[in-house]
Amino acid sequence: MYGIVNKSIEELVVANYGTEKWEEIKAKSNINIEYFISSENYDDDVTFSLAQTIAEELNTSVDEVLKSFGEWWILHTGKNHYGYLLESGGDNFRSFLLNLPSFHNRVMMMYPKLTPPEFKISDLNENTLHLHYYSKRKGLTAFVYGLMHGLGTFFGTTVSTEHLESVPGTDTHEIIKVTWINL
Repeated sequence: MYGIVNKSIEELVVANYGTEKWEEIKAKSNINIEYFISSENYDDDVTFSLAQTIAEELNTSVDEVLKSFGEWWILHTGKNHYGYLLESGGDNFRSFLLNLPSFHNRVMMMYPKLTPPEFKISDLNENTLHLHYYSKRKGLTAFVYGLMHGLGTFFGTTVSTEHLESVPGTDTHEIIKVTWINL
């Protein structure tokens, strides 16, 4: 994963628990990287090790850490570093989700070595849809739940998510029902 992901995790921990806690988490994760460079690619194990250690330190699950990080990614990292991309994705939550399948095409212009997930939409109704999440990486579905809730907050929309199905196969394919109410 690109360094921007690990930098964002660092920002989340520092904002909520302080620099000392971040240094402790890095040490317990056996991460010997002084600072993360946003545009540099790092092994996925670095990110997963950080998430695991944070979960242990906070006495919570890795899924809860990833969900919190997904919300943080939208409301802080995305908004502060990529606000124009978020705004270009749509005028509201629904239009953003409809444009989500092409969103990573724009991101890949900035990060050419990115291995992005893929999203597809099915069963679209006025305030609900089925989001198909495909990824070569396993274990990040909770992050997607956090992204959905973060996007809801970003667009002033109440969002609920429900896991419908894990499609068997070598890669991740999750089907998530997303429901929203505009405030």
